[in-house]
Formats: sequence, C-alpha cells, structure tokens
Amino acid sequence: MAFGYLKEGLNARQRDGLLRQRRVIDASVGAMIEVEGQHFLSFSGNDYLGQRQDLAVMQAWVEGISDYGVGSGASPLVTGHTQAHQQLEDYLASGLKREAALLFNSGFAANQAVCQALANPQLCILSDKLMHASFVEAGKHCEAKFKRFRHNDVNHLSNLLAANQSSDLSSSVQDNLIVTEGVFSMDGDLGKIAELNTVAQQHDAWLMVDDAHGMGVLGETGLGSIEHFNLSQTQVPILMGTFGKGIGTSGAFVAGSQVLIDYLINFAKHYVYSTAMPPAMALATYASFQSLADGTKQQALTQRIAQFRSLCQQKGIPLTDSNTAIQPIVVGDPVKCVKISDDLKRLGLWVTAIRYPTVPKGTDRLRITLSASHRTTDIDAFVDGLEMVLKRYQVLSNE
Repeated sequence: MAFGYLKEGLNARQRDGLLRQRRVIDASVGAMIEVEGQHFLSFSGNDYLGQRQDLAVMQAWVEGISDYGVGSGASPLVTGHTQAHQQLEDYLASGLKREAALLFNSGFAANQAVCQALANPQLCILSDKLMHASFVEAGKHCEAKFKRFRHNDVNHLSNLLAANQSSDLSSSVQDNLIVTEGVFSMDGDLGKIAELNTVAQQHDAWLMVDDAHGMGVLGETGLGSIEHFNLSQTQVPILMGTFGKGIGTSGAFVAGSQVLIDYLINFAKHYVYSTAMPPAMALATYASFQSLADGTKQQALTQRIAQFRSLCQQKGIPLTDSNTAIQPIVVGDPVKCVKISDDLKRLGLWVTAIRYPTVPKGTDRLRITLSASHRTTDIDAFVDGLEMVLKRYQVLSNE
C-alpha cells in the first residue's frame, strides 16, 4: 500500500509509549487552564512571566490592529516592514548593544535561516549536543559540516576545533561557528557562554547563542543571557532570541553586526520569502519588553523557583541543578512518565511528560515549568501532589 510507512511509524510510536497527541485547551487564565470542562493548575507552559495576558501587552495588540489591521500583508522586502517592526528591531539592537536586529516569525525559522544563509563547504558548525531540534535539523541538512560537542563540555569542543585544524579538513574548513543555548529548554541549565567565548577567541571562531528560554527571564531589563552576563557583540557575534516564552507573544529575532543582518536580509530565504509578522504583534512585543524593564515579574519568578526547590529538597524530591523556571524531574521510563503525568492530572495538576526523541533515551521526564503567574499556594499544593504521585511510582522513597 502506498505510504504504508505512515501507519507503521505511528504504530511503532504507540508500542514504545512515545506517541504524541494534542489536547484542546478550552480556556486559559493566568496559571489555570480548562480542558474538557475540567480545570487544572498548569506547570507546563513557557509563559514564564505571565506576559501573554499582561494588560499593557494586550492593549498594544488591540491598538496595533486598529492602526495596521490583523496582518502585515506582505513579506518584509515588499511592503510588510512597518514602523512597528523597525521600532522593535531598534529597541533590541540598542538594548543588546548590537549594531542591528532582524525579526522572524518563529525561533525555528530564525535558526533555520541562520544555518541556511551562512552555510558553505568551508564552514563547520559545532553545536552543543542538547541544542534545540530547530537548530540541529538545520545544521544537519545545510551545506556546512556539522559536529556536536558533549553538553557544556568545553574540552570536547576544543578537541573538535583542534581536529579541524590538524586533519584533512584543515584545507577546507575556513570558518567555525560554535552554537549553544542561553537556557537549555529541557534541562533548564545555563550554557557556558563565557567559557565558550574563550575557546572561540582562541580558534578565531564565532559564537552563536540561542536565547529562546533566557529572553525576558534573565537580565536586569529582561533582555536575556546577553544582558545577564554583559556579553558584547564581539564575544557573541550571533544572537537568536524568541518572544513566545518569557515575552508572551510570538516570533523571534537575530541580532549582530550590520553586515550579518544585511547578509540575512539578502540571503536568508526564511526571511525573504515569508510574510512579515503582524505589526500588531511587533507592537505587543515591544510593550512586553517595556513592562518587564523594572524587573518586578522576574523577581516574582525567582521567588517561586526558590520556594519550589526548597519544598522539593525538604521532601526529598529529586531535582536537577537548574535554577531557572525549567525544573525537570527525570523518570527514565516513557510509560511510567506518562502514568505519573496522568495521575497528577487527576489531582488537577497539569504537567506534561516529555519523552524520546524530544529528550535522549532513558531521560524521559516531567518538564515542570514555573511562572510568575503562580501563587505561593499553587506551589505548595503542587509539591504536595507531586510527592504523593512520585511515591506511588517509586520515583520517591516512601520512607
């Protein structure tokens, strides 16, 4: 039968306990979601600061629709680039101390665009093993050579770079691009940006940071890992950030030198041939950054993280070393992970089970995410429920 592998692939996923299925969210207010008439406290979203329902952000969206309509109407190089887009790009470039920034419709598109536009047979991309799939897929299938170094392993990266210089590749590899994340999406730990920059300087390489999960959350005014660590354009020549997590809207950007941005404008097909993001989205995103500039919501999130980790420590709940909003509990078995998630839902607590291939085999987990929208009582109730269910499945000792 033609295309019979489609059904076979789904059946295999089902047998292995790895089948993905969507759930319809009927309503969502703050940390609460409604699914099939039932209400849950959600600990699975990426709206780390509650910005998607911030009044100033929503008002900016409404005003943007009034001024520009619901869409941009064209690609950026035709008539789709408006003053709203330019204002956001200028703000990002100025705040991040970069020469320029360029907007994209998603982080996936931005990562694909960078790889596709920069790729050539003389480029070697060296990616952290735990980079997001959007970058890994782009790196594997572009014209450049693609290597992966062990997660946050600077020594392994140095060895790979040295091999590029000493092997038969040395005659063909002229440029090296090192890529890491500011905050890793599944583990919640930070990329070793400063150490990677040192290695990059030693090998005359460029460093790129994907700051999808650091944007909004880190930095004095919410401008992410680059602001948090005070990293210059020379130290991190390519920065990618997204707006769909901590900023609460949608879309992404790449920031760097004017030459880099001009090159992307001319050669990044994901930019040239895509309809520009709605101007109202750009205005709402700009408003979100403005509302985060005083750091109040980031402080609230920091308090929720500290409360959660303290309570888990008291109860012996196993956590990783993450001090960010992403707090995974590794279960290691996909079937058990789903059962734990289902039992938590019966208690009104929504936590998604994350399984292979999203994470490496044997590291299936509950990906718990905290938000400034959570109340202290929400955290208390959640940890109590978590303790109960983890003991049931012997992830946590009953002693």
